[in-house]
Amino acid sequence: MSLLRRGQQGHGLDVAAENTDDARINVIDALRGIALLLILLVNVSYFSSGYAFQLVSDPAYGALDRLVAGGVELLLAMKAYLLFSFLFGYSFTLQLDSAARRGAAFGRSFLRRLSGLFVLGALHAVLLFHGDILTTYALLGLVLLAVRRIEPRSALRAAAIIVGVLAFVVGLAAALGAAVVPDQAAAVVAGARSTEALRGGFDDVVLEHLRSLPAMLGALAVQGPLAFAAFLVGLAAGRHRLLAAAHTRENLLRRCERVGYPVGLAGATVFAIGGGTANMTGLLVSIVTAPFLAAAYAATLLRLFTRRPRVADALAPAGRMALTNYLGQSLICVLVFTGVGLGLAGRTSPAQTLLIALTIFVVQVAASWWWMRRFRYGPFEWALRAWTRGRRPAMRR
Repeated sequence: MSLLRRGQQGHGLDVAAENTDDARINVIDALRGIALLLILLVNVSYFSSGYAFQLVSDPAYGALDRLVAGGVELLLAMKAYLLFSFLFGYSFTLQLDSAARRGAAFGRSFLRRLSGLFVLGALHAVLLFHGDILTTYALLGLVLLAVRRIEPRSALRAAAIIVGVLAFVVGLAAALGAAVVPDQAAAVVAGARSTEALRGGFDDVVLEHLRSLPAMLGALAVQGPLAFAAFLVGLAAGRHRLLAAAHTRENLLRRCERVGYPVGLAGATVFAIGGGTANMTGLLVSIVTAPFLAAAYAATLLRLFTRRPRVADALAPAGRMALTNYLGQSLICVLVFTGVGLGLAGRTSPAQTLLIALTIFVVQVAASWWWMRRFRYGPFEWALRAWTRGRRPAMRR
């Protein structure tokens, strides 16, 4: 397969673009597939232990456990979702162009899509995972729709301003002595209680999710603006069809790597050593530097996909049904870690937890390949499209 295929257009959790009769850029799906993996590697710790959501380490962790958990903070935390958010903004431009070519009214259908996404996200947050991102994307999608005519240069400036303002606010809060975790001892106690709740039955899990929602909303005060900044960068890249022409942008991709890795890894080191999102100074540094590392990751992956198209072909089906896979990851983790299933919460080391996450993703890649050879959409992509269009689309190829 080539990187540019006819017949479909990127979709999935990135609901700004669904299957259509227009050109699909295969590399978008492959990138989205990798982003799914990176997000799972970060999120799985919140399924496996109640301490993670309290932003403290499990007291039972040894030195190796802390090293593995620190590696995730260093390489993935606050970076994985930026890559996914970039793809949301990029695919949004493809959907806009598709609607323009078909002469379709874009705004109303996109609002219906966002409303469907919000409902799915709310159910996901309560029933499966209190760290849901779908509701955030649905709300930020309203803002993206409002500024859809912004010029690429203005979008990049706006993204930089958003990051700068957020960094200033967090820096000011740090200077005034604010703390993300004001009482470590109380957080450890809460982590133990949360872990025990996760090992309970379905009612216990749902109640724990509901108790955690206020903390989740607080986290979105940082995650939301950064995600929207990434939307805008993706929108600017989409206007220039950067991913479609990745094979002609070797110099640009190399510059992203040369700048992104040193700056991003330096900031990530400060972030991880400082305790991750639990430390205001580390959080401030990561707000500024995480976008650089996310950009470097994207550049490296794009170079890999253009040189090894078969790698992109293997990963693309998982990204093509990203919404289904995202929700599926949560369902599987609930069955593995909570008392609804195996009840392994608090009983696996960080290394074992990551191995479980990798296994889940490998299974999803294989299942996605099998499914997409037979069907046009993933199950939840089909449902969201049916809601958006007000009619049931054909499912089988």
